[in-house]
Amino acid sequence: MTTSADWMAKGSELAGSEPCRWERLAEPQMAPIRDRVNGLVVLPVGATEQHGPHLPVGTDNAIAAAVCGYASARTGVPLLPVLPFGVSVGHTTKWDGTVSLVHETLALAIRELAQWLVTKGWTRLLLVNSHFGNDATLRVAVDRLRTDFIHILQINTLNTYALSPDIWAYFSSDAADLHANKAETDLMLWIDPDACDMKIDADDPDRTVDTVFSYPVSRTSTNGVTGRPSEASRQRGQSLLIEMGEALTNLLIKAQTERPPLAASP
Repeated sequence: MTTSADWMAKGSELAGSEPCRWERLAEPQMAPIRDRVNGLVVLPVGATEQHGPHLPVGTDNAIAAAVCGYASARTGVPLLPVLPFGVSVGHTTKWDGTVSLVHETLALAIRELAQWLVTKGWTRLLLVNSHFGNDATLRVAVDRLRTDFIHILQINTLNTYALSPDIWAYFSSDAADLHANKAETDLMLWIDPDACDMKIDADDPDRTVDTVFSYPVSRTSTNGVTGRPSEASRQRGQSLLIEMGEALTNLLIKAQTERPPLAASP
């Protein structure tokens, strides 16, 4: 059975080392690791939702795990277990496989997890998200937490598909409102090829170009896909994962020593 640990391993093997997985640490190991990385911890955030007829419903979890696994292997920054449920309400119940939280639940879960981390001296938290539908909710959670713990916790949310301008340009090259598209399929062909069914013609165009309103996926896609997954390749998935992993690695290195631009007011 494939697990999030297997997905992390597909990233870390490209980095040539083992990731620092929170769930494999014993309690006495926590403080030395926390001191070594200056209080930084990463929470990968995914979703469990339909990804068209050719990709598994765990695609977002797999991508988050693999990218974070690569960066943790390169930096030693610990990874919390992947949060496997996100805000997928926009996919509606038209297709099977989607299991969603509502926005308020995800935001509250992030706040409560952060509160536990703060009590034991973790002072830097990065949410690394791979699902478009989580972005707004995670930004709300960050806004609340950076105020609640204004002099205690440094926090932000990053999206795997936009870790650099070049990465975003590639992800959106076949669809701006992308889902289960070429880039995501590239990655899954490397991370978990046995879960992909490329015998299916899943291409579906982006119908949101020039729209004024925002619509659920059931009103924009015939099969849950937006983009051209038929153009995907396993080789490109490997190189894309390395590019994403290196981009996150650089951010984790910087995050360990970054200070607020201005000192706290008296």
